[in-house]
Amino acid sequence: MNWITNYVRPRINSMLGRREVPENLWIKCPETGEMVFHKDLEDNKWVIPASGYHMKMPAKARLIDLFDNGEYEAFPQPKVAQDPLKFRDSKKYSDRLKDSRVKTEQEDTILSGLGKVHGLKVVAIVHEFNFMGGSLGIAAGEAIVKAFERAISEKCPVVMFPASGGARMQEGILSLMQLPRTTVAVDMLKEAGLPYIVVLTNPTTGGVTASYAMLGDIHLAEPGAEICFAGKRVIEQTIREKLPEGFQTSEYLLEHGMVDMVVKRHDIPETLARLLKIAMKKPASAANDAASPPVAIAASA
Repeated sequence: MNWITNYVRPRINSMLGRREVPENLWIKCPETGEMVFHKDLEDNKWVIPASGYHMKMPAKARLIDLFDNGEYEAFPQPKVAQDPLKFRDSKKYSDRLKDSRVKTEQEDTILSGLGKVHGLKVVAIVHEFNFMGGSLGIAAGEAIVKAFERAISEKCPVVMFPASGGARMQEGILSLMQLPRTTVAVDMLKEAGLPYIVVLTNPTTGGVTASYAMLGDIHLAEPGAEICFAGKRVIEQTIREKLPEGFQTSEYLLEHGMVDMVVKRHDIPETLARLLKIAMKKPASAANDAASPPVAIAASA
């Protein structure tokens, strides 16, 4: 079978002029099962056009979409110890890092940069979920701290886009130490009198939720995002009770006061700009800011 697969089929395809079709050419909507052409999905900011389902958005695309004209200064990845515990499960941790770097073309899960959002200078920090589930390790923690320090030196606000499964188990206690480190960085920003807004995306879980993801001055969330510390199945098995439908979604948390606003992805840059200008006591410089209707905040029933 290997001989047929590896030799005969490629020879036939080459003679007939056939080309391999990329596996991600069509993407299936998790809600409706609709197949969407990947270019159409990218053009619509990774939101399924028909159902409005918010797919995971790559970190680089997120930064380009947020900043004016897609222009920003990308912060370098801090140099940290690689695989300090020499960890191995079914695979070496060092090999997992190499695979994720090839897959995402990033050094680690955090991308950050300085740019302008509707003319207002902002530092943005974004998790790349495709890099080991957006997990928080030493490199990610150091990148977050450095981004906050840069925001303080630039006297500008910070916008955080978490998308993570939590702390990185392959780094053990060193990963958990990033929780207090990033919390201190948030406190330093607030002591400097600068706003910190968090845009919760799908998923935001574990140690990330237990630290900087829930310490914002204002918490926005994308529709349908899963936001929690422990997963629904773990909680149900622990308390031996069935949880409510839609438990831990952004809409459920909005109704119960854990999230301030649920905002569609297309409206996030404009919403952030208006909130930050209010927080920074800046005038609405653009005509669009003055003409647009007030931000809608869904009230709990």
